Amino acid sequence: MIKAMPFFYSSPPKAPPKPKAKGKKAVKSSSSSESDVDSVSLESSTEEVQTKGNRQTGEGRRDSAPVGSPLETDRTGSPCSPEEKKQKWLGKKIAHALFDMAGVKSKEKNKEKDLLKEESRPVTADQIRELIKHQKFAEASQHLLLMEKVYNCDSDDKSEEKKMDDQNEIEDLFGLLKQEVLAIIQSSITLALSQPELLQNAIRALTEQVKEDERFGLKEKTCETAVCSHPRNWKEAWRTAVEVSVTKRMTVLPSVGNESISTAAHSFLHMGKTMKEDLVTVVQSIKPHYPDDFQVCSTYAKFYHHCFSSQLEMIAQFELGNQDTYLLLTWVQDIYPNKIRQHPVLEKVLDSTILEGLLPSIQIKQLEATYQANEVDSVKHWLAECLKVEAAKWMQRSEPEKLNGHFHSELPIDVIQVIYGARKRAEAITLELGKQLSALLLIELSAFLQRYKKELDIFIKENKQRRYFEATIIANLNSCLSFRIFTEENTTSEQNDTKMKIFTTLDEIQKTGFDVLLQDLFQQIQPLFKTFTQKKWLSCSGIMDEIIAVTSHHVSTFKFLKEPLYQAIMEKIHLHLVQEHITRLLKKKVSLKAAKLQNSLAELIQKNASTLQTFCMQNGSSATWLNSALPSLAEIIKLQDMSAIMFEVGVLVNNYPDISKKHLSALLYIKGTLSSSELRSILSVLDIGVNDTLSSTPLFSKIRAS
Repeated sequence: MIKAMPFFYSSPPKAPPKPKAKGKKAVKSSSSSESDVDSVSLESSTEEVQTKGNRQTGEGRRDSAPVGSPLETDRTGSPCSPEEKKQKWLGKKIAHALFDMAGVKSKEKNKEKDLLKEESRPVTADQIRELIKHQKFAEASQHLLLMEKVYNCDSDDKSEEKKMDDQNEIEDLFGLLKQEVLAIIQSSITLALSQPELLQNAIRALTEQVKEDERFGLKEKTCETAVCSHPRNWKEAWRTAVEVSVTKRMTVLPSVGNESISTAAHSFLHMGKTMKEDLVTVVQSIKPHYPDDFQVCSTYAKFYHHCFSSQLEMIAQFELGNQDTYLLLTWVQDIYPNKIRQHPVLEKVLDSTILEGLLPSIQIKQLEATYQANEVDSVKHWLAECLKVEAAKWMQRSEPEKLNGHFHSELPIDVIQVIYGARKRAEAITLELGKQLSALLLIELSAFLQRYKKELDIFIKENKQRRYFEATIIANLNSCLSFRIFTEENTTSEQNDTKMKIFTTLDEIQKTGFDVLLQDLFQQIQPLFKTFTQKKWLSCSGIMDEIIAVTSHHVSTFKFLKEPLYQAIMEKIHLHLVQEHITRLLKKKVSLKAAKLQNSLAELIQKNASTLQTFCMQNGSSATWLNSALPSLAEIIKLQDMSAIMFEVGVLVNNYPDISKKHLSALLYIKGTLSSSELRSILSVLDIGVNDTLSSTPLFSKIRAS
């Protein structure tokens, strides 16, 4: 049996050494790696050879009688003389010596042959098992391959039963070696850092067995006769072991997890982190132990990719929450392609053409649609909550907070953060997804502003008498400015329709807010303007100063509006003051026939215009297009020459093309000295084409002429 076979240059551990035989010269081994047990075996063989040689020499000596024996005679049988006896004795002595020398040389040659034969024999099966047990896989592999070769070559001299027993014994050893080596391969990720020598030893055994399988494949192609051994498919077994290892590491979740996230999210995080860290370990600590033809990195990468992909496909079949859908898309569209495949350590060794996406494109589109719908619903919910909180603040009996000298509301900050955050989350997945969601969120912002306007209208209708009513309106107008700026900065040409809807709603809110704020001011100054027609114009020199004083009081509150809005409301005030003054002038209450009276009235109008213009410009109005209206009317009243009057009317019509013949007739009524033909000539100026592009804001069309 194989167990009893002698062995060479390697032996099982802990074998007790035997003492050398006395008086015998120890035979040295030809292998520098022999163990103590090897030396003992070789010495035993030497002793056996020498004992046999001595025994044979002794038998040869027993064939001759001792020197000096009285029975010695010559060849004829006659007794010999003492001299003859002496010569015969010396001859025999020399003959024996020569015979002994020849025998010794022959025995030494036989002994050398025996030693060479001993060295060509493998270790025993039990010794190989010991090597495997002590995880000396490379040594066990070498001995096992040699053992198989020896027994295959000697198989002709064995019975069929003996050959079957030997072959079964060898196959059992190969099975045991493969089992233990593949167990180490399955633990490569952990052993690569903790026990690199053990992993390297197992890989050496693996690569040697793979080479043997490859050699068999070549023999099978080139030889007509079948070889004794057969391939054991070590490389395929290695791939299977790697796949089993990867699957276990990817699917077995750690016992300690984050309770604040779902099971699906925990699975995403575990698989993604495991794949990234494990592949880095493969590249840095496992790949160097393998030959290049194993393609270790791509093999591991394929199995990790397949495992991750199959797990995600299975998870994606279920109805996921918004957070889980987001995490899944993040891994599929961002983290995997950008942070794993393009990792500094991995991107040079991972072939991008091998690994496709983690999910099919159709399934990704479905997930993206679900994600966008979930995000829109979530944004809608949070915007409704923001509006509810804001409306509750309007009802508080306290002045709105101020920021940088302006009444302030947190509503636009909260709303914009909700929208901006949703858009940024989508952009983190892919820029295209962010763009798609941004368009949907702008539509949702437009709908929110409609609800906001309705809520504000209800507040204005029911709470005008509240103490901080005007301050609350100003805070909301400032909020609308923030919404306008955000929309302007975050819309593209493709979203112009939505942008216009948002701006329309904001314009309506702003107009309503301005009307509410200016209502009290206009109601207070209207009686003062009526004074111009209730008394003689020449006795109303102080009326404009009173109007400016009342207006200034209200303007002090309007300064809590942000700059663009404050400027806009001052332009509205400026326009209203000019229109009210012109309205009173065109009431046909005065017809002055004396040129001196006309000149005095013109001077009063010029003074009022200057006072009004100075106040509005100093308080932020930029409506300079209004500055020439009252002075131009005053100039027409003052002039007496028809040509000069017609020229000035032409200038007036050119600057304010919305003036009508009715307006002009009411103005010329003040000049009581004009004849009917002169009036027709002046009015005919309106029939000439004029430039109507200087001002987009109407002045005279809002004025009712008597």
